[in-house]
Amino acid sequence: MTPDVVARYLERIGLPPSPPPPTPEALRTLQLAHLRTVPFENLSIHLGEPVRLDGDALVRKIVDQRRGGFCYELNGLFAALLRALGYDVDLLAAQVFGDDGPGIPFDHLALRVRLDEPWLVDVGFGRSHQRPLGLDRRDEQPDPDGVYAVRDAPYGDLDVLRDGAPQLRLDTRPRELSEFVPTCWWHSTSPQSHFARGDVCSLLLPDGGRVTLNGSTLTRTAADGTRTTTEVPDPLATYQELFGIRLDRPPSPTAAP
Repeated sequence: MTPDVVARYLERIGLPPSPPPPTPEALRTLQLAHLRTVPFENLSIHLGEPVRLDGDALVRKIVDQRRGGFCYELNGLFAALLRALGYDVDLLAAQVFGDDGPGIPFDHLALRVRLDEPWLVDVGFGRSHQRPLGLDRRDEQPDPDGVYAVRDAPYGDLDVLRDGAPQLRLDTRPRELSEFVPTCWWHSTSPQSHFARGDVCSLLLPDGGRVTLNGSTLTRTAADGTRTTTEVPDPLATYQELFGIRLDRPPSPTAAP
């Protein structure tokens, strides 16, 4: 990632072009700034756009077009930014827990950042922890989003729990971004993938709440968990007003493969 791209990326997330050296506090600032400015969204699938994981495509979409993305895109590009800023970063494959236990391998991409200790960083899960989590810690870790904990799992994996419920199972082996391409393609094309079934765009608000648009349904979730739902007459205007996303046409279920 060139210095010019780094500067544009930092401007994209509302930070000055010369951030402080790598520290846990600086990492926390970067993660929170990203969560508050770059939406979690799967709109490309429902616009008929290819989802590409190469660096140039990610910079063009997230930095230059001021779009968002889902985990492979958001955490993939954020890892490149962190490395350019001097952080030691590993890409980790994760399984997302459902009612029947952990899901498919490579279902999620998360980041391990090694500083004074290894930290779990994630800007691509939608609603999730707003601060890095200590991966070597086994105590409860309070976060604005809930109480998180990391627990040992079989075969050297780690489980991430939120308010006592398992959320992710992390494979601790470092991965390359290219290894996530097949599952990214599956999520973009398979009718079994929840991403292909409906569009979503969601963003963390400065007050700790969240705003989410599904089709024309807008959900505002306050920091205390209170939810209000309304129907918006013009989704395109809402995308621009609330998420900073300019589209020339609304996402459509018929555009998904």
